[in-house]
Amino acid sequence: MGLRLLLISTPVGPLSSGLGGGVELLLTNLVQVLQDRGHRITVVAPDQSVLPLPVQLVTLPGQWQPTAHTASRTMAVIQPEPSVLSAMWDYARQVQGDYDLILHVAYDWLPFYLTTFFTTPIAHFVSMGSLTEAMDHVITQVARTHPGTLGLCTHTQAQTFPDLESYFPLGGGLDLALYDYCETPGPDLAWVGRISPEKGLEDAIAVAIASQTPLKILGKLENEAYWHELQAKYPDAPVTYLGFFPTQEMQAHLRTCRALVMTPHWVEAFGNVAIEALACGVPVIAYRRGGPAEIVRHGQTGWLVEPDSIPGLVTALSNIDALDRRACRRQAETEFSMAALGDRFEQWFQHILHP
Repeated sequence: MGLRLLLISTPVGPLSSGLGGGVELLLTNLVQVLQDRGHRITVVAPDQSVLPLPVQLVTLPGQWQPTAHTASRTMAVIQPEPSVLSAMWDYARQVQGDYDLILHVAYDWLPFYLTTFFTTPIAHFVSMGSLTEAMDHVITQVARTHPGTLGLCTHTQAQTFPDLESYFPLGGGLDLALYDYCETPGPDLAWVGRISPEKGLEDAIAVAIASQTPLKILGKLENEAYWHELQAKYPDAPVTYLGFFPTQEMQAHLRTCRALVMTPHWVEAFGNVAIEALACGVPVIAYRRGGPAEIVRHGQTGWLVEPDSIPGLVTALSNIDALDRRACRRQAETEFSMAALGDRFEQWFQHILHP
């Protein structure tokens, strides 16, 4: 028998805007796979949200939350008023009796704090690693008082939190039918992600310059000052910024590339772009840091490089053609399909509901 599930979206912007990064993709895929398995889904999200699926979508007004990755370690909890985050949780409080479980994907203090005041169980999907002391405290507190209700992307992500022992590893998944395999790539490298300092785009540009390999840049232009700084610093770099695209157009650009390069300067909790590349048959060159280190099979579906080593990235690129692109697609099919994603989340939900 299917569950009645209330999914509460990220409050940093509307769904389909790209402001939620990989969380938007995860939520969309979860809605699809869980509905296909007979669960009844309602999604609560900020105004102007759009989902490319037939689902009950409740949108609420209010100011968006500031993005957590821009916060300092000691920053206090911030909630702009009128707050869309508080509006979404007030709605959840009012309707909680209609649902078996509430799932939220917001990396914000309020949902964790409210856990003990709700009678309907809350499944907390934690989408980033440790960023602030306030979030560390409330996340580890919920892990102690409501064991099993924390879902994380990777073990590497979990290790960034102090004394976090109780969590459920969930990884990620894709609708592989949306990603076309490409056996014979062109000459380009790809870099995909939010254009923001913690993503380390300058390292990918440095690789393009050192190897004289054209670089395609795809993703949300989040920090314009940072992007203009890179343009001024590397005026002759062989790079092209193509923009932010929905999945179908993004993968059409990505799949023809020789490799995806991932250069984060922070601990990525997972790295959806890595599995999107693998789904297209594109090997991944990534720093051995954060989630990508648990995704990439070194020497089989990509190369893992010492963090912040530009020479290491260049060497890995010189060896990229030794890898079998079919192995990349096979890994995506085996580990990151919609079926695998649905299985992991259903197991987690049953663990919460029937401990």
